[in-house]
Amino acid sequence: MPDVDVVFDNAVAYERFMGAWSRSVGEKFLTWLAPPPNERWLEIGCGTGAFSALILARCAPSALIAVDPSAEQVEHARKLIAKADFRVANALSLPFGDAEFDVIASALVLHFLPDRRKAFAEMRRVAKSGAVVAGYTWNRTPAATFAPYAPMARAIKAIGIEPTLSPLVPEAAPDGLRESLETTGFHDIDITLIEATRTFASFDEFWQIQTLTFHPIGKTIATMSEDQKCKLRDAVRDIVPPGADGSISYSARAIAYRARKLSA
Repeated sequence: MPDVDVVFDNAVAYERFMGAWSRSVGEKFLTWLAPPPNERWLEIGCGTGAFSALILARCAPSALIAVDPSAEQVEHARKLIAKADFRVANALSLPFGDAEFDVIASALVLHFLPDRRKAFAEMRRVAKSGAVVAGYTWNRTPAATFAPYAPMARAIKAIGIEPTLSPLVPEAAPDGLRESLETTGFHDIDITLIEATRTFASFDEFWQIQTLTFHPIGKTIATMSEDQKCKLRDAVRDIVPPGADGSISYSARAIAYRARKLSA
């Protein structure tokens, strides 16, 4: 499967495509993380603010600063959420001093970072002694993909086309994630898998969202002939068949981590 770098510069499309998945996994992730209240948070890769809103609603932070490299995503989040401090910034070079935060979290971000270990090192730098660094991304291996676009990817392969996907990184599987965290100096590492289910009211709703062209899967489908698209629709129905009411439900799986900085 060819992989490409992905830049999300369409906040509305991203929200339609991934917002519900992020909130569903995020709820379970924060329950598992169980952070204490009144902590100073930094969110890496805030996107449209879906996870930011969950942090504010569930974790009672003393402050939440949320960063993302996309100015459009940050502007979108600012319009929706007043209680967080949204800033444009890169995870590989965070614009903060040493030891500023109690909790550093990210949602569906790691697989987009070109250098995860450098990003972890930056997170560790800005974390206080004893701080928690945690997050989740979609669980993927060279053999299998458990992201929300997995049914489409499988169906595209089933009709003889190689789908283009976001980058496959070692940190999307437990061993690679643990190795990167250990290498960058974290301790008390805990890793788990989290499943979430989403229901689409109809096949047409599922198709419309999955074929949005800001995402690699959508870009792949946009290059197909009408005949190939018809074959793809049939292949998708075999993989995620509609229920009696016409709705489509299926699960995706994320890999989540939490670790601690024990010293400066």
